[in-house]
Order: sequence, then structure tokens, then C-alpha cells
Amino acid sequence: MTTELGFPPVHADPLAPAKLGPISLRNRVIKAATFEGLTPKGLVSDELIEFHRRPAAGGVGMTTVAYCAVSYEGRTSPAQIYWRDEAMPGLRRLTDAIHDEGAAVSAQIGHAGPVAGSKYLGTPALGPSRAFRMTTQNFSKPASTADIARIVEAHADAARRAIETGFDAVELHFGHNYLVSSFLSPRVNKRKDDYGGSLKNRARFAREVARAVRDAVGDRIAILAKLNMDDGVPGGFWVDEAIQVAQWLEQDGSLDALELTAGSSLLNPMYLFKGDAPLRDFAAVMPQPTKLGIQLVGKHFLKEYPYKDAYLLDDARQIREAVKMPLVLLGGITGRETMDLAMREGFQFVAVARALLREPDLVNRISADTHSPGLCNHNNKCMTAIYGGTHCVLRPR
Repeated sequence: MTTELGFPPVHADPLAPAKLGPISLRNRVIKAATFEGLTPKGLVSDELIEFHRRPAAGGVGMTTVAYCAVSYEGRTSPAQIYWRDEAMPGLRRLTDAIHDEGAAVSAQIGHAGPVAGSKYLGTPALGPSRAFRMTTQNFSKPASTADIARIVEAHADAARRAIETGFDAVELHFGHNYLVSSFLSPRVNKRKDDYGGSLKNRARFAREVARAVRDAVGDRIAILAKLNMDDGVPGGFWVDEAIQVAQWLEQDGSLDALELTAGSSLLNPMYLFKGDAPLRDFAAVMPQPTKLGIQLVGKHFLKEYPYKDAYLLDDARQIREAVKMPLVLLGGITGRETMDLAMREGFQFVAVARALLREPDLVNRISADTHSPGLCNHNNKCMTAIYGGTHCVLRPR
């Protein structure tokens, strides 16, 4: 049942079954993509499977594997999955394990662009324009039109491979100033060709990627995109432009849903997370010269923002009012109260990240006790754990 505009009714149960494009989910709760740090040599490990099996057994409707790069140079680090023959058997083992728990599984696919770990990969980081990258202390290389065409096709190929390995959905990464998001940003994109300048030009890459993926897979798999609403930096991509891009993506008919996000891994990473910025913990796990950079200027780059539940709702509500397509609310979804709030506001799904690191069985627990509060305290020390396997530091491993 839906309202006239296609939104779920105000009494929609977030824990009841729901349709997402061509697939059926047992509920409306999605485990958001959180970099796991559990893919040595860029291959699936038993630990990665267990990382996703736990929330699947704990009741989520779908879990999202992050971050599966569409090409070798599109990774943020060497120990990260990219779509190639060697990775396929492990990905099939992963999807089989999730399906055995009754959940669906999505692969987040994308290209890191200016966020890529070029120093470790031995390849230049691609961006819309040449720009200095504070995180790696070097410059990104402007992507040629041939690079763009190659990467568009790489997204389509990744989606085909996702089907082959048993994934139910793919999530296109259009956020956090990764490659597609960096093209959207007027702060980062200074191009003078058909991919720069006007918003229509800056959005061309995103629309081409979404269309190529849809043309490649049809309705054999659900297609979501993770779209920035706000880069969190002056002169960056902002919600008024995000509204228009969301409307174009809806008109194109390429997507089954949008997951709404914010922040820039390139320029302001903490803007997405809110809560504490554990600078000392970050510095302790970083190699030089990044460690020294964090010690010297970390408080200017890793800023703290006040936390509140459902903290992206104000911006996301504006997208909700502008489009009819299904939307996923992310950011500070910690329990039944915020899930119900999302449903009342017209969102079809919620995405949960840190709360599931603290409590993989959160969905089953709130199903049994609606009023039971979530335990995540948003200290963000889980972010510093990604280099040794992402986990909640308050939860015994």
C-alpha cells in the first residue's frame, strides 16, 4: 500500500516486508555501506563474510558490501575489492551466506576518483580537474573523456558481475566526493567541457553511469544510488542542486531508489558522521606523513559536529518533497523511534551503520521490544578501526 505520491503510508511498519525495485525485502532496514577493512589482497575473507552475516542474522532486510571498486585505480587502498575474475568465487560465498540468513545483499560499486589511494596503487588519482588532495599530499589528474567513457562502462560491467555472484542489488556511489560526486561539486569541478560548468553538465557523468548500469542489467537486480545532498564545504554541492539532480535521475528512470548522504572524504569527512572526532586515535593508526598532518592540522580537517538522531532529515525532507521515487534515510537511525519517524516523513527505507556495529542484532531486538534504546554513543572510534577490521570498540571482538 502506498499514498497517492508513492510514499509509504504514515503507519508503514519499518519491520514489515517491502519491495525495492524487482526484489522483495523482509523489512525496510538496510545495513549501510561501511568500509570493512577485511579484504586482504582485495579478496573476500571469512571475516568479511562474518561481518555481514551478523547483521543479516540480526534481522536487517539487506546488507551492503562496501566498497567494491569498478577498476584497479578506483580503490582507496590496495586491500580493497575490485571487480575481477579472482574476486568472483569469494563474492559468491559471501552472498550465499547472507541469503542463508534470510537477508538480501547489495554491492556498493563506484570509483574513488580524487579519494583513491594513488600513492599505494602506483596510479594517478583521477578527478574532474587538477587539484591538491590534503589527505594524500599530492594532486589529482583530470579525467579525460576516454577515462569517463571507460569508467561508465566499468560500472555496467561491475553490475553484470554482481548478478553473476548472487547480489540482489547494487548501490552506485555518487557521494562523498568520490569520482562521480567530485564531478557534481562546483568546488572541485573546474572543467570547461561538457562535464563541467553548468549543473546539467556536472550531472552528466552521474546520469550516464546510472543509465549504463540500467541498460546492462535491466530489472534483474535493484539499483540504488548514494547521492550527496551537501558536501559540507563552502562552494560545494548543496541541497538545492541535489534536488535538481534527484529529479533528473528520477526522470531518467535508471534507479529504483536514492540513499541520501552528505560530506566529503576529500575535504570534510566528519560532516557525514556527526559526534566525536577522535583525533588522537586517528593519528595513532595512520602512516606518515598523514599521521603528522593529523597531529598538526587535524582539528581543522576532522571537525566535530553536534550529533542528533536522524541528523540528515532536514535536508532529506527537501528531496522527499521534490521527487516521488523511493528514498532511503541515512544518518542517526538508531532504533525504532527514528525508523518510525522516517516512515512518517515519507521515506521508504532506512539505512543504519554505526548502530549495527554496536549491535548487529539491533533489528531483532527492537522487533521484540519496540521501546528498547540503541546503545551506540557515536564516539566514532569505529572509524579509526578500519585498518584492522572495522568494529565497535565497545563491543568485544
